[in-house]
Amino acid sequence: MTTRWSRRGFLTASTASALALTVPVPAAGTAAAAEADEFATLRAKWRTLVLGEGFSPTAEPFKSRLAELGSTANELRAAMAPAPGSLWPDLVYADPEPDADQQSYGYSGNMHASYGRLHTLALAYSRPGTGLTGNSTLRTAILTGLDHLYTDVYNENRARYGNWYSWQIGAPQALLDVCVLMYDSLTAAQVAHYCSAVDHFVPDSAVASYTGTSTGANRVDLCRVLALRGIVGASAAKVALARDALSPVFPYVTSGDGLYSDGSFVQHTTVPYTGSYGSVLLGGLGMLFALLNGSTWAVTDPNRQIVFDAVETAWAPFLYNGLVMDSVSGRAISRGLSAADAQQIQQDDHLRGHPVLASIVLLGQGASAAENARWRGLVKGWLQRDYYSPPMNDPALALPQLSRLKSVLDDTAVTPVAEPNGHRLFPNMARATHRKPGWAASLSMADRRITYYETGNGENLRGWHTGSGMLYWWGDTFANGQYSDAFWPTVDPYRLPGTTASRKVLADAAGGDWGASLPDVNWVGGATDGQRAAIGQYVKGLQSTLLAKKSWFFLDDTVVCLGAGIRCTDGTRVETTVDNRNLGPVGNAPFTVNGATKPLAYPWSETLTGARWAHIGGHGGYVFPGGATVKALREARDGRWSDINKGGSTTVLNRKYLTLCVDHGTDPAAATYAYLLMPGATAAQTGARADAMGWLTVLANTDDQQGVAVPSLGFTGVNFWFGGTVGSLVASDPCCVMIQERGDGRAVICVSDPMRMRTGLTLTWNRAVASVTSKPASVTSATTGSSLRLTFGDLRGTAGATQRVTVRLG
Repeated sequence: MTTRWSRRGFLTASTASALALTVPVPAAGTAAAAEADEFATLRAKWRTLVLGEGFSPTAEPFKSRLAELGSTANELRAAMAPAPGSLWPDLVYADPEPDADQQSYGYSGNMHASYGRLHTLALAYSRPGTGLTGNSTLRTAILTGLDHLYTDVYNENRARYGNWYSWQIGAPQALLDVCVLMYDSLTAAQVAHYCSAVDHFVPDSAVASYTGTSTGANRVDLCRVLALRGIVGASAAKVALARDALSPVFPYVTSGDGLYSDGSFVQHTTVPYTGSYGSVLLGGLGMLFALLNGSTWAVTDPNRQIVFDAVETAWAPFLYNGLVMDSVSGRAISRGLSAADAQQIQQDDHLRGHPVLASIVLLGQGASAAENARWRGLVKGWLQRDYYSPPMNDPALALPQLSRLKSVLDDTAVTPVAEPNGHRLFPNMARATHRKPGWAASLSMADRRITYYETGNGENLRGWHTGSGMLYWWGDTFANGQYSDAFWPTVDPYRLPGTTASRKVLADAAGGDWGASLPDVNWVGGATDGQRAAIGQYVKGLQSTLLAKKSWFFLDDTVVCLGAGIRCTDGTRVETTVDNRNLGPVGNAPFTVNGATKPLAYPWSETLTGARWAHIGGHGGYVFPGGATVKALREARDGRWSDINKGGSTTVLNRKYLTLCVDHGTDPAAATYAYLLMPGATAAQTGARADAMGWLTVLANTDDQQGVAVPSLGFTGVNFWFGGTVGSLVASDPCCVMIQERGDGRAVICVSDPMRMRTGLTLTWNRAVASVTSKPASVTSATTGSSLRLTFGDLRGTAGATQRVTVRLG
């Protein structure tokens, strides 16, 4: 018998209805009695957080979930067989060669998983409706298991091996949860033993400095362990330490792990992680804020408001129709079905998104009334729009999270909030999101501070090119399963949508673990007015000689994509993947080029010469200004989760893909491309855009500058890789410029220094300007008249952020 819980699963599983506790209160002294009462109160609060509240165990979906929990617990109890080196025969934790290699990671993971199973048993014992509630045989099994693991492996005399996480976070979190749930059945000696084990593996020094594995989400996890250790063992000092050790998590950071003022969230120093570690951080803080609120140890640090603000600045931009975008989920994208358990619930962007929504609801309980009301409206909107993976049917969602989300859905006073309309740029993690009526997109890049991709623990072995300009997109009522439906194990990893990559064969985990490999480039970023944007990336290939300049101009119904200066000497082909759509197991979406329908057969391929536009039914359209030669292919691709994650299932999956790519040939010297992506457009709309020859003007597409103008929108965007002249703009040095002319005689000029190296910059716009109505402090002088001349001072401290100037046109 195996368990379905993942490495991070214990945190989300440990959120759920409380049975009453009878806690003995010392008779000696009022102060001691009061303190004991407070610990008892905190244990009761944690039970409620872990077990859930406000749901009926006889109503769906809770009735079925509780029955399933009882069935699973029965199987686990029957399979338990305490022996030296294991508690369950299939989870041997005795390591014959204890060290920190991959094999030892497996053994330590089995120890962690053993505590996780005891956690499952304790939930079945404590929750109503499981058929095992209060069962004495089950209670005996849980206590036997706790004592066996303490005596055999997790005690104050053992040295850890394998993964530090198993010893300092995974196992102690599950152990302490079980201690709270079974507290009235534990002897004082048992409590003392388990607390001593936790003290050994998670000493106070674990949070002494905000470095290494004690930052961001990991720090919150460690604080949870310390707080529960203090509550179970009646140590006020431990609870106070946990509360105080949270404070370094709150302030904005300017490098490394944590939250940035632009909404970025980074973990492991170089990895954008809003959707994975960020979810853990948000959920952990929500739990601890709720636990300690109103107690002697309430979290009162005023900087906690930064976390509340981040709900809308950091997490909301990456949530769409209930999913959390894969662009900020790191190696978690490779976690599908496990090799150890064919019944394990597959992870995907929706199933990662749902716990984030539940955490926002919980966090709202400690926020202002206005914030709480606004967040509940956001969550209700996301819940109602998740047609692809309805959260109430989410088999991986812990029961307390399920109850929180259902409370929002059932609350008639909450009005669902629509998806926002606008653009968000995150320079500190080289990401961007774009939302317009009917669709949303996300862009992933890499630079000297942000890794190409993260691999580690044998996970995400082929995510090599996810940071090379991968452009994700979804429709409001279509294609929400694009990256959920076995995309990652079946997609061609050299043809990720939007990327320019060499076909040079890369080894699994190329570049090193934990985001170690960073491209030696500075020019990555852009400028936005909050609605439209100009973004650029100087690409250097991973373990490749590939170089390319890539630009994206995000507009209302279109993303204009340019590439130039594409060169490589790998001795292999170089391709720009216009798109690579996952058409599911059947793959019968029609494909039209210049109005002619192409075959539905698999496999099929054709080199399309003179392609002006193409359209994929049910997805969207593509326009190639001036015509282009594009390779199109339909292919049925086999893949296994084990191909990209060593712990993944070996079951072969098959998905159909329709790929459009520009073949730059072998060892190109100065290749280019240009195309328009139109998410959700019909074939007629796509063809009309192709026929509208004057709609778009490509101002430049060279190794020095790339820029476009769309006169009907009043939009101009230019990426100056080097200073120079493009159209009516003259820049003295590298920069990004976006100009939005409005219909009321005003214009907004948005400028950024993506390289973070400019000590000065002069920008001239050869357009009559009557006056400057607002400008940032970075503008040291502004001259108006027949042209506008802006002089910027030192931009190195702006961290690539947009400098916004508004003017009245002459």
